[in-house]
Amino acid sequence: MAPPGPAGAHPASAEPLSRSIFRKFLLMLCSLLTSLYVFYCLAERCQSLAGPAVRPSGGGDEAGAPGRGALAGGPRELAVWPAAAHRKRLLQLRQWRGRRPPALRDDGEEAAWEEEPPGLAGGPGGSGAGSSVAEAPPGTLALLLDEGSKQLPQAIIIGVKKGGTRALLEFLRVHPDVRAVGAEPHFFDRSYDKGLAWYRDLMPRTLEGQITMEKTPSYFVTREAPARISAMSKDTKLIVVVRDPVTRAISDYTQTLSKRPDIPTFESLTFKNRTTGLIDTSWSAIQIGIYAKHLEHWLRHFPIGQMLFVSGERLISDPAGELGRVQDFLGLKRIITDKHFYFNKTKGFPCLKKAEGSSKPHCLGKTKGRTHPEIDREVVRRLREFYRPFNLKFYQMTGQDFGWDG
Repeated sequence: MAPPGPAGAHPASAEPLSRSIFRKFLLMLCSLLTSLYVFYCLAERCQSLAGPAVRPSGGGDEAGAPGRGALAGGPRELAVWPAAAHRKRLLQLRQWRGRRPPALRDDGEEAAWEEEPPGLAGGPGGSGAGSSVAEAPPGTLALLLDEGSKQLPQAIIIGVKKGGTRALLEFLRVHPDVRAVGAEPHFFDRSYDKGLAWYRDLMPRTLEGQITMEKTPSYFVTREAPARISAMSKDTKLIVVVRDPVTRAISDYTQTLSKRPDIPTFESLTFKNRTTGLIDTSWSAIQIGIYAKHLEHWLRHFPIGQMLFVSGERLISDPAGELGRVQDFLGLKRIITDKHFYFNKTKGFPCLKKAEGSSKPHCLGKTKGRTHPEIDREVVRRLREFYRPFNLKFYQMTGQDFGWDG
């Protein structure tokens, strides 16, 4: 048989070419699978760094400073990892996952923070673990963001409305060991029938050593709230922000007036009978300020030592001092200090040099610090006379003189 001609040689040369392409395809596929496997292994390794691989270091200079942790299986001098810094890093990365929802005001409306020009802060932000959140791109540690668990709150800001509860909560959120839900849950007064599982699900995730908090100012004046919170946990720490009841009532009225301009005057709502001077204690703006009456209900379920009473006035004049008391009460290291605040003369309130999740100065929203309407001096005088015996009893019950009757 005659050997094949030139035309017959073409199929033979095409076969090695197709095999070459196939081998390249297999090589690329293997490389891709290998890369995915390596990435998966690295991800698993990062997850293991968060907990089991971290062990307390021993004493001595070699182990590092007290309060630090060391990674198991590695040189101590290279593995020292401060636990607080580790938690802070996780919280920083969480900001890249999504900004927290707008906080709600005491009356349930949004009260977003206002960003101030950096020049208003009067200098750079405070240093320390709680001063700011670094704005850096997320790294592989973002895999740790789902770590932690949702817990029922160990501390609750239970009151009072228009006392300064929103400011206190936002100031506390600067602390790396405080995690708080922004919106007011209103669980123990409006949604108790939904159950503790529903309530727990509202809370943010926390790591070991962190405190879960919430604030709902109406709890303080809700008769059922003390027993319900005690049933959840008798160890719950309670914080009450109180303010001169006369000023608080006017502030309460001012807030309502901003939404309902057609309401009666403050004077007409204050008295049942203006001629006799009988105060209308059924009006909520007046009733909330009878602190001693409301406190009696709480003391039936909680010892006075488990409650902290924060001065709304001192929260404005000396925020760092009041925050120091709160941090001590919660068993936290004093991280929030005067270096975190500056006074905004326009608003008349202290502001944070750097708030949670931001590197810019922040103040409470425009709805805070409204200008109060002019109230008849005689009405104010009669209100002060009305509140005086209740205030004196409240001072005696709490062991604190808030100076509202000086």
